[in-house]
Amino acid sequence: MLVFVHLPYLRISPKNGAHPRFSRLSFACNAGLGDNASLLPLRAPARIRKTLLENTEPMIQNDTFLRALRREPTSHTPVWLMRQAGRYLPEYNRTRAQAGSFMQLAMNPALATEVTLQPLDRFPLDAAILFSDILTVPDAMGLGLSFAAGEGPRFERKTDSEAAIQALASPDMNKLRYVFDAVAQIKKALNGRVPLIGFSGSPFTLACYMIEGGGSDGFSNVRRLAYSRPDLMRRLIDVNTEAVTTYLNEQIAVGADAVMVFDTWGGLLPAAEYRTFSLAAMRRVLEGLKPNAAGEKVPTILFTKGGGIWLDEMADSGAHALGLDWTVDLAKVRKTLGQRVALQGNLDPITLLTDPATVARAAEAVVRAAGPAPGHIFNLGHGIVPQTPPENVGVLVETVHRVSREMRQASA
Repeated sequence: MLVFVHLPYLRISPKNGAHPRFSRLSFACNAGLGDNASLLPLRAPARIRKTLLENTEPMIQNDTFLRALRREPTSHTPVWLMRQAGRYLPEYNRTRAQAGSFMQLAMNPALATEVTLQPLDRFPLDAAILFSDILTVPDAMGLGLSFAAGEGPRFERKTDSEAAIQALASPDMNKLRYVFDAVAQIKKALNGRVPLIGFSGSPFTLACYMIEGGGSDGFSNVRRLAYSRPDLMRRLIDVNTEAVTTYLNEQIAVGADAVMVFDTWGGLLPAAEYRTFSLAAMRRVLEGLKPNAAGEKVPTILFTKGGGIWLDEMADSGAHALGLDWTVDLAKVRKTLGQRVALQGNLDPITLLTDPATVARAAEAVVRAAGPAPGHIFNLGHGIVPQTPPENVGVLVETVHRVSREMRQASA
């Protein structure tokens, strides 16, 4: 049986850098098949028919997250969690053991796809986030990234001298092809189930690890350089800004539906240095982002951990949404900034180490603090910790969805 439908515009994903096409076509589809392969354009050349069958992207079935980012009404508050694919899941640990190391896992697109989808198979989350690491960009600059068990990330070579900083350049994106291949494979595997979030570290946060050679309690060497040699810090930030912008654009080009910039260490800076070395660079990144294959602006999220005092300035950055850590008064910020940007957050991740009843109460408190108005995405105030019981995550997601639906129904 043939059913004729008219689709005003159909998005066709580009291949090999080709520009997307938009066509007004009538289609005949085999009723009941329900997949893209059943769409057959009438009165269209065979070449276009082949292109449509190969490249048409499925519609996103659950776009609640994207609508919330744009502050559009939603039936419930969308929820996803920073580090939702991670060591708290037994299946993740099995896949990581199979890979041999964190970097071997992150650099294998098939395995990165597998772990990205693992939390979605357990919980009804409203978005997927690319499984990768913020330090892939400086690794591609030749700094030699490794992850030792129990020690966190380390670089073989620091960027802590004038010579090293002056010699630095934005990396060849071909060295990060494994990331872009993972994005493409995850999009295909999702098959329109939920949106996919791409991400990068902020230029300043990347600089922190590059200068120190790894993690640090207070990144004192970074702050000392910012004070004593602001010219060198600006040079390093400029290189990172170019790299991050290109990196995110490549993720967008292969299918990321939204992108997030993680400014994990910007909150360590005094106000003047934060504006100069962190916020200004993130604003330049956002300004440099290109439309996606459909010619649409991709929603963006900025998150500065410890940046609650600068939220008003961050709201002028051009981001669609701001991430909040758990120290921020969500209800107050919703009143002051809720008409300008969406807000994401902000449960303390340590709450998930308690018991299900406590998790449910805390999650409900965050949902009620945000209120039923459009523009809130539930998340943690930072990444989920490895000791988290998976069942507590299930309680959290169920509570957020249920309570937010009840609040919307009550306010209708």
